[in-house]
Amino acid sequence: MSKPKFISIAAVALLALAAVFNPSPERHRSEIKEVMAQRSPIAGALGIGSLAAFASTYHSLGVASYTTAGERTLSIGVLGLVFVLQ
Repeated sequence: MSKPKFISIAAVALLALAAVFNPSPERHRSEIKEVMAQRSPIAGALGIGSLAAFASTYHSLGVASYTTAGERTLSIGVLGLVFVLQ
């Protein structure tokens, strides 16, 4: 197998995996709740994370996804992982 053909097949396989493991809206919201509660126990007790997760809007790019609240990006997800910003 030639090197360019192998690279093309590997790239297509990686994109397919990214699309299959793109985190769901529920996964983003649960991660936002969990991280906010870890960062601030008071915010966790008051349910601020739940409020932020409820108010967030999910956006899928096919191979990645993100959530926003207003103009602010709350989380980014790719390959089944969700990263909460700030």
